[in-house]
Amino acid sequence: MKRESLGSRLGFILLSAGCAIGIGNVWRFPYMVGKNGGGFFVLTYVFFLVALGVPIMTMEYAMGRSSKVSILPALKKLEPKGTKWHIHGYFAMFGNYIILMFYSVVSGWMLRYFVLTVTGKFEGKNTIGIMSIYSQMMSSPKVLIEYMVFTMVITVVVASAGLQAGVEKITKVMMLALIVIMLGLGVYALTLPNASKGVSFYLMPNVEHIKKAGVGNVLYAALNQSFFTLSLGIGSMEIFGSYINKERSLVGEALLVAGLDTFVAIVAGLITIPACFSFGVEPGQGPSLIFLTLPNVFMSLKGGRIIGSFFFLFMYFAALSTMIGVFENDVSFSIDNLGFSRKKAAIIAGVIITIGSIPCALGFNVLNFIHPLKANNTIMDLEDFIVSNLLLPIGSLLTCVFCTWKFGWGFDKYIEEVNIGKGIKLSRAFKLYFKYIIPLIMLFLIIYGIISY
Repeated sequence: MKRESLGSRLGFILLSAGCAIGIGNVWRFPYMVGKNGGGFFVLTYVFFLVALGVPIMTMEYAMGRSSKVSILPALKKLEPKGTKWHIHGYFAMFGNYIILMFYSVVSGWMLRYFVLTVTGKFEGKNTIGIMSIYSQMMSSPKVLIEYMVFTMVITVVVASAGLQAGVEKITKVMMLALIVIMLGLGVYALTLPNASKGVSFYLMPNVEHIKKAGVGNVLYAALNQSFFTLSLGIGSMEIFGSYINKERSLVGEALLVAGLDTFVAIVAGLITIPACFSFGVEPGQGPSLIFLTLPNVFMSLKGGRIIGSFFFLFMYFAALSTMIGVFENDVSFSIDNLGFSRKKAAIIAGVIITIGSIPCALGFNVLNFIHPLKANNTIMDLEDFIVSNLLLPIGSLLTCVFCTWKFGWGFDKYIEEVNIGKGIKLSRAFKLYFKYIIPLIMLFLIIYGIISY
């Protein structure tokens, strides 16, 4: 069976960015900025993204483009004879399944809030009323499972339609719509009263804000956010490398994707933080900012129902683009390793993920007595810990070592693949940095992440 390929460079950039751009950008990033002192966090986040995220992204792209298959057969193809690097491929695929088992539920929340806003359910409600709506949603197994299933159906249908006709085409439209909606909301947010104070807090480093948050906390949070935003370590980017030709070098492509990912995160903050300052809301209050605070803000604005509807539509597009991007790994895995047709692979993966998502949805209501790892944890917290604190950082560490050490694929083969084509070339002067410094940083992230949890 001839392997599918993407139809255009734009499709590759938007599809890769769509996989990276998700709830971490539009939900987590704004409150992380608020919690960690504003402008200094943003600057350090961008620095770490370029210094750490982009190199590992080029490694995944290079593995994919060189092998032309998904992560497990890629490792089998590229590893030296007699080594067992491909074992990591099984853990990577496990991660791609687990991440969608909670991402599908959270995506459903975004869709539910879009429907509630469009239908005017927040109008006339005070803070207590909006909290009640949120509580009703979280305590209803029926609502959470219905919206999760609807999201999974969309994901399966798009993947089944084909790489170009489905995944690439739909993601292009969705990502372009997301950017247009974001820019519109961002411009509007800047016109709100006191918005300039929010922008100043957000983009201008301030010594007092840094002292309050703690320099060490800000640096670690920025390092953590810059790494996890790109979903590296489980082959999520490797698969898109396998679908592209050798016309362009990979450093420039990785910088474009990371740049688009950063643009979305920063504009999301420009929508959220000025609105917080305008309405006297604490920007660092955590995940509740989106679901409990912003509906109040929207309903107090003229035309707030329309603005709020677009905001939650933008949130859903961001979540759905990641769903489709990560799901492509699950589909390609079955095509490459089991010889399934695309449609069969998508349906089987979709059924497995849908059934696997039910415990996560029930963890907020029927199964809320289950507290894994520590007090007040939910099943979603356990799944997020497995992916975010274990599989992503450990997978990225293994990817980095595999691509830079002789007992793996090796730096020479990696850099040769990266530099094929027009565009920015990677200098061999980075060899020691890639071989020693990045793995040490990854090791720190793994150990600190587990201990701090």
